[in-house]
Amino acid sequence: MIRHSEDVSVVICAYTQDRWDDLQSAVGSVLEQSRSAREIIVVIDHNPALFRRVCAEIFGVIAVENHELRGLSGARNCGIEVAGGSVVAFLDDDAVASPDWLEEIAAGYADPRVVGVGGLAAPMWAVGRPRWFPEEFDWVVGCSYRGMPRSSARVRNFLGCNMSFKKELLAANNGFRTSLGRVGTRPLGCEETEFCIRAIQAQPGKILMHKPSARVAHRVPAMRARWRYFLSRCYFEGQSKVQVKRFVGSKDGLASEWQYTLRTLPAGVVRGLTDTLFRADLAGVSRAAFIAVGFLSTALGYLAGQLTGLPSMLGQRRAGRAEESGR
Repeated sequence: MIRHSEDVSVVICAYTQDRWDDLQSAVGSVLEQSRSAREIIVVIDHNPALFRRVCAEIFGVIAVENHELRGLSGARNCGIEVAGGSVVAFLDDDAVASPDWLEEIAAGYADPRVVGVGGLAAPMWAVGRPRWFPEEFDWVVGCSYRGMPRSSARVRNFLGCNMSFKKELLAANNGFRTSLGRVGTRPLGCEETEFCIRAIQAQPGKILMHKPSARVAHRVPAMRARWRYFLSRCYFEGQSKVQVKRFVGSKDGLASEWQYTLRTLPAGVVRGLTDTLFRADLAGVSRAAFIAVGFLSTALGYLAGQLTGLPSMLGQRRAGRAEESGR
């Protein structure tokens, strides 16, 4: 059990100056919490110019550089190394925490079995939510989606933009795998899913708690509201799932996905068609169609990952290592 939010270190990872305003908003939302964090750690992912700018212009934070492999996983691991709190919370650089976010996170650890607390991520659409975009696929833009628990509940894994773990859990399980996760803008992921599963496999009596009252708002830029991004993100999610399965096994690696596929998606199709037929919402049939198309795209990515042995991201990682060693 932790005493209060002052036991929580907050890690925010950033890689590009294109999201400078977003990064400032993210840091500002943590500085304005109802209960202060122990510290705010901003990790810069292989961008020296951005690191210098953070040091010069953002006050009240600890700025560090990612000395591991380029990518979100390595950056998070570097933040964990620096963190002094008994709990480490992660907030995306394009997310804004609600004023009581840390207080809600800290309260989630009242049960000594809880080793991780995650919360709700609501989308902030830059151009408004597309009418064709099904809520069942809000994970495409890194947000909470229809089918997730609506009240506090034990879960298998968290959303990466709003999650926290006891530091001892992170240390005992060597943090996030650098062979998984986003590098720059390429829509890969699942590093937090793999860590959550691996950590609980090692400590089966422990609990990861989803707490919707710990809220953040996650920005969704216009380019992520397009159908091409939707399909690309689904495809690469399928590839990422192959990697997760290889690391943690099919039973745990795909358990939630089966429930999502067999229950949430069919219900979404019915809901979309019902909206069109009985509520005169012509976009309902589009949402139903994109549920089917999104599932097929994810399945194709999964199949491609299976057939190639390893997703192409591993080749990218090897190239990244060669680049780093050549500097």
